[in-house]
Amino acid sequence: MKKLFLLRCVRPPVAPVIKRKLDLQGESSKSQSPASKRHCGTKPRPDSEILTKVKSIMSFVKKRLPAQDNKLSNFLKDTIDDLETDKREVVGVFGKTGSGKSFLINAVIGEMNLLPTGSVCACTSVMIEVKANTQNKTYQADIEFITKEEWKDELFQFLGDKAGQEDEDYPEFKEKLSALYGEEKENKTSEMLMEKKYFKEIPEFLENKKKILTCESAEKLSTTLVGFTKVTRRNSKDEEGKRWYWPLVKCVTIKVPNNDLLRHVTLVDLPGNGDRNKSRDNMWKQVVGSCSTVWIVTDIDRAAAEKEAWQILESASSLMGNGGECQHILFICSKSDGSLNNREAILDRNMLAKTEVSKRFSEEKTIKKQFSDECLKVLTVTSTEFLVKNHLNLDETEIPKLKEFLKKLNDCHSETVNYVSGARGILSLIQGASRRDGADKNTDVCTDLDKKMKDELDKVRKPMEEAYKAFEKCLSEGVERSKSSCESDLMSVIDSRKVTGGAFHQTLKSVVNKGGTHKPKKGKPINLNGTLASCLTDSIDEEFKKTFPNERKCGPFDDVINKFSLDTEKLIGKYKDVELQLIFLKTEEDKIKTELNKIIRERKKTIYNSLTETIGINMQEGYDQAATFKGKDTLENMRDTLEMHVRAAKNIMFKEAKKELLKQLRDFMKEILEKLKKTMQKSIELSLKTDGDSIPDVAQQLKEVNDYYNDLKAQQQSP
Repeated sequence: MKKLFLLRCVRPPVAPVIKRKLDLQGESSKSQSPASKRHCGTKPRPDSEILTKVKSIMSFVKKRLPAQDNKLSNFLKDTIDDLETDKREVVGVFGKTGSGKSFLINAVIGEMNLLPTGSVCACTSVMIEVKANTQNKTYQADIEFITKEEWKDELFQFLGDKAGQEDEDYPEFKEKLSALYGEEKENKTSEMLMEKKYFKEIPEFLENKKKILTCESAEKLSTTLVGFTKVTRRNSKDEEGKRWYWPLVKCVTIKVPNNDLLRHVTLVDLPGNGDRNKSRDNMWKQVVGSCSTVWIVTDIDRAAAEKEAWQILESASSLMGNGGECQHILFICSKSDGSLNNREAILDRNMLAKTEVSKRFSEEKTIKKQFSDECLKVLTVTSTEFLVKNHLNLDETEIPKLKEFLKKLNDCHSETVNYVSGARGILSLIQGASRRDGADKNTDVCTDLDKKMKDELDKVRKPMEEAYKAFEKCLSEGVERSKSSCESDLMSVIDSRKVTGGAFHQTLKSVVNKGGTHKPKKGKPINLNGTLASCLTDSIDEEFKKTFPNERKCGPFDDVINKFSLDTEKLIGKYKDVELQLIFLKTEEDKIKTELNKIIRERKKTIYNSLTETIGINMQEGYDQAATFKGKDTLENMRDTLEMHVRAAKNIMFKEAKKELLKQLRDFMKEILEKLKKTMQKSIELSLKTDGDSIPDVAQQLKEVNDYYNDLKAQQQSP
């Protein structure tokens, strides 16, 4: 029936020549487009169907372009290829073991047997991504390992000649050895434990490749994955010979078939505070920085007082905020039906939890530097009630709100419009070049465009310069405050008198061995570089939020990129003979602005984080010196060495951090202006100054794509 319906929808071929009054800009009110008529009284075509159709048209057009090495033809082929976009929103999910986050993820995406829950202890070091399988209908897991060199180094660190069994990380290392080698770990050197026989089931690890598992059901995949993602205890004789490979796993990507909620969204089950393994920690930072939304899952009983949940949020806030692109924080109080047996009591506790969490959020100074109250939404969910509905109706479980949230993130209408608009522009250029109309007018329109370009670039440059001066002023103040407070900031981390000397000796040893950072198994992570850089980051936080807002509706540099315009609509009225080429220029203008906004969103993370990174580079010599101490008075010697280093470096390192950030900012501003100018100049040259010999007529394809474009714009404007 579906094929029959599509056949009925096919329109007769349109004439090969486009008349001047064709509604190329969607402004004609004399008649409806064929696409509009087709949908009269019926639902409009889904975006995915339109996108598939337009991609097919563009693939057909690309094949018709001349094969010879031609400047315009090559440009058109590249521009068609550049139309490809894959919108992907990343949602990071934090929550300690037992908070119910795996059960929650399963319930929200409608796959109750996907992530293991309940009886097995969660491994806090393995990151699990859940996304759609768009290639086939199987459940698939891509397992990425740490490198064999990393594991070899870790073995040598704890088992080699200079093994550090007093290291704070040693107990966890022993746990890894037991999981991976069992009883065979006894009396073995690091070299012996790297023998191939221990990795027969995972040859991919030795080859630095991903291991791919494919199953027909979620339940079977989940069972197969347990040894790669979970810390398990050897409770039975059956498990004595089994190897658990989670110590070697860096990340697991699970691909789920036929799931619309995951089509353009990746859910990431994240360890709380990164990882002690460097590559896993770098991946953790990268993913946290790319999250547009973060879910914090914690038990409702202690939601406002749960130490671990708020520590996670506080320690990751700068990575998510100015150092990332997070727009929404969903604080999810799980198990809202726990221990209560009537609806009114559950709803009353839910309301109290929401009030208490919102109040706590507004009082958290570190978090509020990065996020406003509007970024927070508190939900009280119960996956159990969602499934069985003993006391609450479906909406009161608030799982549907999370589903709706993911549905909105999946909304790719704007991406479809961008693709179809770009296709329409390219086809306009091809058709304009094939007709070669207006050759005698091109000089005049190019002169007008060059003048407009200069004026618009000046408008972009001005707020950038103002932002640069504002950062320079803020950082100058931050440098002076840093010089005054750096020694006390240092001691707040390294002079922990409340901790017994032996225990803190291990912690500080780990800090200096790892370049100023330490991730304890429990408790707040230590970032000495971040602490020393705090006056600098504090000085620019507000200005940075204003200049590089995470909210997509607000553009960077006072929205100046989005305001850039060559005013092609106005020029069309003046230069009718090059109307098609000017339509192309408008779509190229929109495309480069979208691209620049994405580039800025990524680069601003590097710029912001450069302050802490520069401090780390300047502190490295002190860390290296402190790491050499052993035996008696090691703790005191490490403290004294770090104190002396900070005292000697403070007049230089904070100025260098300021200088590095401003250099990166200046270089980036220059890059933005050059990219904007060169992209538009190239488009002007190829559309208005280049010969269009052998370019095919695409009137029919342009007409069809224009109909789709008008339909999509009408959908955008409808309530």
